[in-house]
Amino acid sequence: MAEKSFKYVILGGGVSAGYAAREFAKQGVKPGELAVISKEAVAPYERPALSKAYLFPESPARLPGFHTCVGSGGERLLPDWYKEKGIELILSTEIVKVDLAGKTLVSGTGESFKFQILVIATGSTVVRLSDFGVKGADAKNIFYLREIDDADKLNDAIKAKKNGKAVIVGGGYIGLELGAALRINNLDVTMVYPEPWCMPRLFTSGIAAFYEGYYANKGVKIVKGTVAVGFTSDSNGEVKEVHLKDGTVLGADIVVVGVGGRPLTSLFKGQVEEEKGGIKTDTFFKTSVPDVYAVGDVATFPLKLYNENRRVEHVDHARKSAEQAVKAIKASEEGKTVEVYDYLPFFYSRSFDLSWQFYGDNVGETVLFGDNNPTSPKPKFGTYWIKDGKVVGAFLEAGTPEENKAIAKVAKLQPPVESLDQLAKEGLSFASKI
Repeated sequence: MAEKSFKYVILGGGVSAGYAAREFAKQGVKPGELAVISKEAVAPYERPALSKAYLFPESPARLPGFHTCVGSGGERLLPDWYKEKGIELILSTEIVKVDLAGKTLVSGTGESFKFQILVIATGSTVVRLSDFGVKGADAKNIFYLREIDDADKLNDAIKAKKNGKAVIVGGGYIGLELGAALRINNLDVTMVYPEPWCMPRLFTSGIAAFYEGYYANKGVKIVKGTVAVGFTSDSNGEVKEVHLKDGTVLGADIVVVGVGGRPLTSLFKGQVEEEKGGIKTDTFFKTSVPDVYAVGDVATFPLKLYNENRRVEHVDHARKSAEQAVKAIKASEEGKTVEVYDYLPFFYSRSFDLSWQFYGDNVGETVLFGDNNPTSPKPKFGTYWIKDGKVVGAFLEAGTPEENKAIAKVAKLQPPVESLDQLAKEGLSFASKI
């Protein structure tokens, strides 16, 4: 098969790929120099929409509405945009072999792609129950959500199983967002997770109690402290029951699994230095291999604020790391350098009428402030994390844009705190006066 050759290749078709392509165009790229290779059939899009507006029963989000870079208020890059810029969009193409030293990528159909500079933007894949040998986990109507294809299949099932029973396995991001989405679609929803409360990697018990109470008031049932150990299906092979470790059996027409992600780095094993489950990079997202960069979920990079290397799985970092890498690539060609990547960790979620934001680091002691009663007509509350006498992290539910900016500033500046009681009393006003 003929070999294609490019100066720059972005490997992956998610959020990072779209933002990297836009930055290349902004920095100036000649027609034919850049290719984006994606195994998905569509141009890069804002992935968070899949667990939110894509599943709404009324006026759902659909492509081309949420192609990158609309999620951050930027322009929408339709397939025609890539054509106009002379960027080759190579879709429905899965790369199965990578030779970093030989600067070659090979697809599942045997096509070969040469690059001078590679940006690895492969993102994450979902952890599957079949990975743990869970019995019956391959039944029909057990869904995972990562790509638009997955969302379409889930959508079809929601319509086919109108008013049916849905079981959500997992109490993290995907579990909470999809629990809400399925409930809005009028399904009977039960969430199952092994931890003592939802979103345990970020939420304190106090934060989680609010969301669990709010979901319960919306009719979502929550089963904690146990896991799914098996599924039974009917004669059509469709899932019918979820068997839990504690002996409970739940009826189910639809099962959605959200038990975590795994960075897609296996193609590069043994060819590049790794750390903390990702590909190790410097502040410019350069890897240990010359002319090879890694961005988004797969990169373990120096987080300047905390003076340590971290891997961050979130859309905000996917966008910003992609832009930083491309700026660094273009600067180095001109013998210049760019500023170091000074990232403030940022996470957010929306479900039902709720919307929270978190900035910084969730370590140390915590102070809860505001009204976190799930039955309040307009609940609004937050939490600060305090370490070594300084505020290092801040969380806020129902914040205005100004208030969210204020908690971000607190997390970045890390102001000192005299008394935790005083901080609890001041609450949001502590952030607003910084």
